[in-house]
Amino acid sequence: MPSTRDIRRRIKSVKSTAQITKAMQMVASAKMRRAQLSALASRPYARLMYRIQRDVTTHAGDFTHPILQTREVRRRAVILVSTDKGMCGALNSNLFREAAQYDKQTTVFIAAGRKAAQFVARTRRELAGEFTYRDNPQFGEARVIAKTAAELFLSEKVDQVEILYNRFVSTLSQKPVNIQFLPIAEIKGLTLTPEEQAAPETLESTPEFQFEPSAGEVLGALLPHYLNLYMYQILLEAKASEQSARMVAMKNATDNAKQIIKDLTLEYNKMRQASITNELLEISTAQMALG
Repeated sequence: MPSTRDIRRRIKSVKSTAQITKAMQMVASAKMRRAQLSALASRPYARLMYRIQRDVTTHAGDFTHPILQTREVRRRAVILVSTDKGMCGALNSNLFREAAQYDKQTTVFIAAGRKAAQFVARTRRELAGEFTYRDNPQFGEARVIAKTAAELFLSEKVDQVEILYNRFVSTLSQKPVNIQFLPIAEIKGLTLTPEEQAAPETLESTPEFQFEPSAGEVLGALLPHYLNLYMYQILLEAKASEQSARMVAMKNATDNAKQIIKDLTLEYNKMRQASITNELLEISTAQMALG
């Protein structure tokens, strides 16, 4: 049975832990607001770019481009977007559970985030590239990742590229999602909510387009930019999910620490009360014995 000294030591230790988790919660909360605003603010533009891309490629006539080519899938690449740090609850665990379902023999991974690279190494899977991105993702970081995936696809080392990431739904909900990245003709778009999925995905437009100077030059510039933008939106969504999950995890840790302190304090007070009662009984017994 622990002594009162042991309980006091545990209370002090848990209080120190609660102070740390509280500070981490406040930091994550500030970062979460910025990340959520960035992700939500860029969604309309990303969806519009998708609709423009789909509408334009549909009416481009006999225009062809290497990143539109559909091949039989014998080998695929997966861009696995995780966090760089831990302490964000089950966010990475849920993501890696989905990633573990891919066949090792026919899948290569592009890791975006240190935790993703560690997962690939731990499970002995093939790693084609490793990247990190900041708390406020930059467009250049997304461009490098998209370029690496495009090079694998264009060189025919893989026949399909997918992205596995945590989609931001709300502060309390982040969902692991798998979407197809290449070939670009198969991309389903950034339908991030049921309302958006139900919304029409094409622009109201004329059935025929006129391209200046030519369809090849216009779409040749548009499609790579679209891939970069798409990847950038994914990084924003992943970062918003990370900061939200970390804030919630730290809040839960702080609440649990407070509950432990409350329970330990109650136990400590009971032990002190029992000790004082025993001392009073001993004094009374001694007085009675002395007459």
